[in-house]
Amino acid sequence: MADAAPRLQGLFTQLLGAPLPVGIRAWDGSQAGPPGAPTLVVRNRRALRRLLWKPGELGLARAWVAGDLDIEGDLYTTLDLLAGLIWERGEDARTLAQALRDAEVRAAVRGLVKLGGPPLPPAPPREEARSPRRHLHTKHTDRRAISHHYDVGNDFYEIVLGPSMVYSCAYWSTPDSTLEEAQRDKLELVCRKLGLRPGLRLLDVGCGWGSMAIHAAREHGVSVVGVTLSQEQAAYARKRVADEGLTDKVEIRVQDYRDVRDGPYDAVSSIGMAEHVGAERYLEYADDLYSLLKPGGRLLNHQIARRPQRDESTYSVDAFIDSYVFPDGELQPIGSTVAQLERAGFEVRDVEAIREHYALTLRRWVSRLEADWRRAVQLAGPGRARVWRLYMAASALAFERNRIGVNQVLAVRTPDPGISGMPLRARTWGAPDRD
Repeated sequence: MADAAPRLQGLFTQLLGAPLPVGIRAWDGSQAGPPGAPTLVVRNRRALRRLLWKPGELGLARAWVAGDLDIEGDLYTTLDLLAGLIWERGEDARTLAQALRDAEVRAAVRGLVKLGGPPLPPAPPREEARSPRRHLHTKHTDRRAISHHYDVGNDFYEIVLGPSMVYSCAYWSTPDSTLEEAQRDKLELVCRKLGLRPGLRLLDVGCGWGSMAIHAAREHGVSVVGVTLSQEQAAYARKRVADEGLTDKVEIRVQDYRDVRDGPYDAVSSIGMAEHVGAERYLEYADDLYSLLKPGGRLLNHQIARRPQRDESTYSVDAFIDSYVFPDGELQPIGSTVAQLERAGFEVRDVEAIREHYALTLRRWVSRLEADWRRAVQLAGPGRARVWRLYMAASALAFERNRIGVNQVLAVRTPDPGISGMPLRARTWGAPDRD
């Protein structure tokens, strides 16, 4: 008798303490759940064993990446329906140990064990980053983490990011703008906030595929040093610089920002890089950038932020993101970022929240990936392509629902006399008055 789906529906309801808001179709062809709802496709018993050995998000992620678990229907709708049960349980949610004190929950777990077959732990998908010691943020571990995320293949990133090759939040004038227009507007916004003009030197920390460096040199006449830890990014960026005829203006280095010794610079841009720094190293990061700036120099720090918790000691890094997307990545609240920049000596002059802009950006990236799915799978493999699709779609919803945000913080190394060089009216972003 084909009854795996109704049994799963009942067991998950017991485990989660609420009805599962999506349908289930199991490996035996059975189906259960609300009519018309999106469907979780459990392709084999191995998906259950993954959940039993790693309950929660990591088990689900492993099943998804391996293709043991799939979604039939709109991905965003499904993730939104599941978020309240799985990802948004809040600080007061029961731990697994607490849940297992409930006799019904224990019975549900025994039911899953019986349904899942031989209780051997499946090997994690090969796309999972493995490190026994996380969040050290040494130069070695940071280089390895950056390679895991960015050295996936430039051709794959071209599919997702498009011609702009900018892997950070775009800046949209309207939702109908093209991705390329919105990314160009973001780069131009950063340049204007930094007050760039011919003759100045810019350090672009975490320069990616060179888009910011090229834009600043071509449109504002500055000399740029871009640093990245990714060999693939650097090679791609150097070719772009050469193709643009900007080799006299732009230098791309494979270098840790902590090893940059040729300051001072007039400006520093850090766009989507500080998430890799780590809370324990953040003041060091701020100190280093402060020391690399001339008096009066500006820093533009563009960074994703999480919501603060009542008890910050309970914060833990998202298991899926840490294992498959950004190993060693850490988010912190915007207040913590501003405080650390001020401790380093910066005067923070502006904070612009652009959360909705990142949601629009991510939806465009997902659309591009889905439109060229077959080629993306050929380039990166099915597991990696599934990682990126899930991560970007879930992140779009997180920005839309205000679970995470993104902010541009403009800070100045204001000299002792207090002359910041900033315009009197905020957000006109003229060039600083300098001799």
